[in-house]
Amino acid sequence: MFAPGHLGELTQFIPFEMVDEILAATRRTQQRIRLLPARVVVYLVLAGCLFAELGYGQVWRKLTAGLAGLDLAEPSSGTLREARQRLGSAPLRALFDLLRGPAVTTANHAVRWRGLLVAAIDGTTMSVADAEAVRARYRKQRGNHGGAGYPALRLSVLLTCGTRSIIDAVFGPISTGELDQAHTLARSLRAGMLLLADRNYAAADLITTLAATKADLLIRCKNGRRLPVITRYRDGSWLSTIGTLRVRVIDAQITIRTSDGTRTSGYRLITTLLDPHTHPAGELIKLYHRRWEIETAYLEIKSSILGGRVLRARTPDGIDQEIYALLTVYQALRTAMTDATDSQPATNPDRASFTTALHTARDQITNATGVIADTVIDLVGAIGRAVLAHLLPDRRIRVKTRMIKRSNSKYQARGPNVDRHSYKATIAIDIITNHCETPAGP
Repeated sequence: MFAPGHLGELTQFIPFEMVDEILAATRRTQQRIRLLPARVVVYLVLAGCLFAELGYGQVWRKLTAGLAGLDLAEPSSGTLREARQRLGSAPLRALFDLLRGPAVTTANHAVRWRGLLVAAIDGTTMSVADAEAVRARYRKQRGNHGGAGYPALRLSVLLTCGTRSIIDAVFGPISTGELDQAHTLARSLRAGMLLLADRNYAAADLITTLAATKADLLIRCKNGRRLPVITRYRDGSWLSTIGTLRVRVIDAQITIRTSDGTRTSGYRLITTLLDPHTHPAGELIKLYHRRWEIETAYLEIKSSILGGRVLRARTPDGIDQEIYALLTVYQALRTAMTDATDSQPATNPDRASFTTALHTARDQITNATGVIADTVIDLVGAIGRAVLAHLLPDRRIRVKTRMIKRSNSKYQARGPNVDRHSYKATIAIDIITNHCETPAGP
């Protein structure tokens, strides 16, 4: 009865013992051995995220396809639904809490800048089922033509740049704004981290909350924001205050040249890194571009894994269960990818193909291979070997986030879809030094 409870090679990152301990801690272990033990249901929910286009009955057949010769259960769709409802969301939340955090890597050049762990924060929306029970918690977004077709939730993530592993995540109705969720995510910021964020996060009270965690900040703000000039530095940046917090302001003109032409725009960044000698303005401007990595992570979750589909669950607790399972699977894939690139010194984790890892993980589930580690420890595995065999080119400059067309929509997404490997771009930075008459400081 326990045989279908696996996740292929990813089981080595989410082993049986871990799941059993979480079930015991959340009091979800079955009182008697059922047709579908609780441990099996956990893996069923996780596998469902890897096969988002399939119903749970078909996911079950994927889990059992490589288990020929065993007397396996053949549960109905109703039995699978009842088993997921019995399990609830608590075990999946506990599993995500256990796995989340920066992936361990020796590629410090990819995840750190001048000793600081580089992280990014941002939010996105996801469509959920248009069911009566769901609408009681998640409402539809307003639109220009009468509103969206599906209710939506807001997901905010704190992400490690480089490995793109999730440090923390929070989600809820879209009535809860990104700034409110950012206040919650501040619980996972620590000294030694550098947080990148866009203009939406430049609110004074939020900056105060984030800075209180002792993490350093690099946040873009509106160009027209009036900030007092206390001292000008020779690199063009200047000292200012937001509330009672001292910040350094960097004004720059960024010119991007691509095959589509040349575009110049002004950027204003604020940072809590006040020393222009140890943290030069030019390097900070270039570093800020890495904020785009969180947009790519959302692409991997919403497009690569889900294929732009609406979440399956038709109850609020079912949505909680599915979101935590989705984040857990993403984290496991990212860990496997980081382990693979770490096996080749000086390989940037950003070159690992998420699509390759995802499809290989699916194959391992169908074949039921790599479930239990061999006596000879293989830190790379089938997923890692596939990733290393199909490494992406070095990262190129992104000028616009990818726009995704939902699979169930007949309308194209607005805006150009610029792929990072389909064009060449150069970037020039000119730090503005004549912002005011104040004499230059150190």
